[in-house]
Amino acid sequence: MSFVAGGRRVVVTGLGAVTALGADVPSYWRRLVAGESGIGPISLFDASGLTARIAGEVDDFDPSVALDRKEVRRNDRATQMALVSCREAMDDAGLPERLDGELAEMTGVLMASGLGGTNTLIDQIATCRIEGPGRVSPFFIPMAIANMPAGVTGIRFGALGPNYSTTSACASSGHALGESYEIIRRGDANVMLAGGCEAPVADATVAGFARMKALSTRNDEPEAASRPFDADRDGFVVAEGAGTLILEELEHARRRGARIYAEVCGYGATADGYHITTPSPGGIGAVRAARRALHKAGLEPKDIDLVSAHATSTGEGDPTELTGINTLVGEHAGAVSVTATKSSIGHTLGAAGAVAAVATVKALDDGVVPPTLNLHQPDEAAGELDLTPLTARERELDVALVNAFGFGGQNSAVVLQRWNG
Repeated sequence: MSFVAGGRRVVVTGLGAVTALGADVPSYWRRLVAGESGIGPISLFDASGLTARIAGEVDDFDPSVALDRKEVRRNDRATQMALVSCREAMDDAGLPERLDGELAEMTGVLMASGLGGTNTLIDQIATCRIEGPGRVSPFFIPMAIANMPAGVTGIRFGALGPNYSTTSACASSGHALGESYEIIRRGDANVMLAGGCEAPVADATVAGFARMKALSTRNDEPEAASRPFDADRDGFVVAEGAGTLILEELEHARRRGARIYAEVCGYGATADGYHITTPSPGGIGAVRAARRALHKAGLEPKDIDLVSAHATSTGEGDPTELTGINTLVGEHAGAVSVTATKSSIGHTLGAAGAVAAVATVKALDDGVVPPTLNLHQPDEAAGELDLTPLTARERELDVALVNAFGFGGQNSAVVLQRWNG
């Protein structure tokens, strides 16, 4: 049992996910553990003119499971994915479809997004310039702004507690999970819908990342393109998706007889203060975030069994993270498993931390570490760390660290512990 200094204990009671491996948690987890890839040629727009023409798309995504036809038209694809993942998480947690009374007042939402309504923004700017301002949709601004996934989620489910979005690029939903944990600890909510969403598979977004030389151009081998920690990596693969975790104050969960998956034990947030896109040397900013999270949890680096790595498959980011993990765990490295879920689903940007956290909770619950795909030549920075190459590993897991880092040098670290009752 973890010790949480100066606050109430926070547990995970529900999970929801929309990923390139499936639009629900069972599909996502089953295919992730099986070592399947959800990456393929871009179909959402004509990518023939781009150097990077692959992505992690959610095939046959059906927003009608959470929205009616009018709501679908009035919400960006990112918000739609947020609502679908929240609906699944609410059902999984045994919460009512519509909250009321004290439960409503003490339930909040932190739904992160790094970019907001990307598709809406791109489409409506083009409409304004080509067809004129009179053709711009009156729903343009509400559909595009980054706080709307949180706002619409609160409206849809009647959650009246703290409600906002965290935007810190690819650390956004890591921060959403951590800040939700803090909100519950200090007593401002008993339940939080915490997570992130992103729908960045759009021409201008992909073109922008491609111009930065950040994306893989392994277009003829999409399933082999995302290869975190592999010496032959050539960039990340952009992806869409959403992840939601129901965080709940422990005694509140017990009173209503909720199933408890895991405990959120600690959270750390730091800045590199170094560069807009390059991580600080040695990953020291990420190390400081992890140390803060472990301190809040009353745990030591040697207690870590699993690291869910940020691991995007970039030249500088991957070895820097490995160096940081080794610095953190020291001589304990040989006992630490590392997994990189982006090898299977691509990089969901602002949703990445939450999507990874869903998989991490499942890993703790099932005692299985998902594989890191396409890892044939491990980066030498790995040292003695077990990067879980190619196939899943069954092992006893108790404590896990979830990393999420963003452009601008923004770092989040969340510590999760298996629930032992």
